Amino acid sequence: MQYLSAAEAAKKWKISERSVRNYCAQGRVAGAVLKGKTWKIPADAEKPQRSNTKAAKAQTLLEILQYEKAARYSGGIYHKTQIEMTYNSNHIEGSRLTHDQTRYIFETNTIGVTGEAVNVDDVIETANHFRCIDFIIEHAKSALTEKMIKELHLMLKTGTSDARQDWFAVGAYKKMPNEVGGMATTMPEDVAAEMQALLAAYSAKKAKTLEDILDFHVRFERIHPFQDGNGRVGRLIMFKECLKYGIVPFIIEDNLKMFYYRGLKEWGREKGYLTDTCLTAQDRYKAYLDYFRIKYLF
Repeated sequence: MQYLSAAEAAKKWKISERSVRNYCAQGRVAGAVLKGKTWKIPADAEKPQRSNTKAAKAQTLLEILQYEKAARYSGGIYHKTQIEMTYNSNHIEGSRLTHDQTRYIFETNTIGVTGEAVNVDDVIETANHFRCIDFIIEHAKSALTEKMIKELHLMLKTGTSDARQDWFAVGAYKKMPNEVGGMATTMPEDVAAEMQALLAAYSAKKAKTLEDILDFHVRFERIHPFQDGNGRVGRLIMFKECLKYGIVPFIIEDNLKMFYYRGLKEWGREKGYLTDTCLTAQDRYKAYLDYFRIKYLF
């Protein structure tokens, strides 16, 4: 990813360097990081809008998520999204952590488990998934690229027991053939070409619809580009793209898992299965938005 200095961002946005540094310090520039005494600002970061209060500027769901994340606000939609998406997406893939344990890790950065054995990978992947959600919120408006997708996988799997295996490529495409649900996936030597073709076809569509995002997800899962973690990375991508295009995002909850799997399998024959499952999940997320009094279009 390319970064700008405060001086370069000031010139681009036609404001003072001091204003740029203040915006970064206030958490109003998505993806800005402080290295020593120097701010590094993503080249595609948007100029913050002037307002009397930071809260007043938050209009869209994405803006609210970015604001609450930067402010470390507890008990809002950002907090809710982190816990619900991390718990459910990991649980679909076999995590044995409970919802309360997931919430406790997010809120306290400690495990808080007594009298029972806990799989270390479950804890690591939970903490890593929180970072992945932060990443897609920060970079929601950025173009979806191979580099971004690999970076999500690197974040998710770093520090796990899989990462210590010679045959497991962390943040890189798979080295060995794999199956999903008993179905063959793309051979390792063909993954790069198929991913590039998938991303090119997706990028060529000007205005993305929910159907476009679901179609990308199905094709991504059928390629199954990574040795493990494809489902979670794929669902993170869907959430990011919904935020980018103003579509209410959704979280596939564990109790929708079998309907979700059927939808993936039957997409080529009947798109309604997956669409209806995701619309059901979207209705649940809309209920969260209604509770927090966040407006949405569709």
